[in-house]
Amino acid sequence: MSHSVRRHLRVDIDAYDATIRRFIPAYEEMLRQAATAVAAARPELALDLGAGTGALSEALLRRTEVGAVELVDVDAEMLGRARARLEPFGARARFSLRSFDDPLPSCNAVAASLALHHVPTLDAKKALYDRVFQALTPGGVLVNADVTLPASEPGRTRAWRGWADHLVASGIEEAQAWRHFDDWSGEDTYLPLDAEVAALEAVGFQARCPWREGVSTVVVATRTR
Repeated sequence: MSHSVRRHLRVDIDAYDATIRRFIPAYEEMLRQAATAVAAARPELALDLGAGTGALSEALLRRTEVGAVELVDVDAEMLGRARARLEPFGARARFSLRSFDDPLPSCNAVAASLALHHVPTLDAKKALYDRVFQALTPGGVLVNADVTLPASEPGRTRAWRGWADHLVASGIEEAQAWRHFDDWSGEDTYLPLDAEVAALEAVGFQARCPWREGVSTVVVATRTR
């Protein structure tokens, strides 16, 4: 998998952390909820898939219940920003310039924030979820903080409308908000929540959604065996 945030979102990496808050509703709370779910598993090692600038990893490393975090990303520019950001955490932060399509190391938790929607199909996502399941120790968790959209109307239209309203409230003109959605559609696939849960359960996880606000969603999947 190859991905460049600078190309996809058309933002400078230095502006990413501010811009993503304009793009994603309740971004800060989504990260907090994801970090809380990971910390509940008290992992010695957590992977952050598609870690970007390290915002989720920073939230994880601030939790005393979390040991080390390995950031996995194919975007060298983003990972470089994460290295600088996480320098205060020393050896607890590890960095891996590779795809999350590659084999994953054994770990106690896997987390992702706004990364797995780059997996293009449901079958490909199931395959990823199966690789994660195999990498996790029993009792380990996968926590995915991402966008989900209803499959049918009128819920789908309401969800898009609500998302556009967030961009407008963040200072983005409405026409530009819809152009952003069109631009992102070339690389992003937003699945319904029930499809995400079903895909996780199909490979052996017990899955639930503890938090959702608009399109922003946190799904927690546990390997119980």
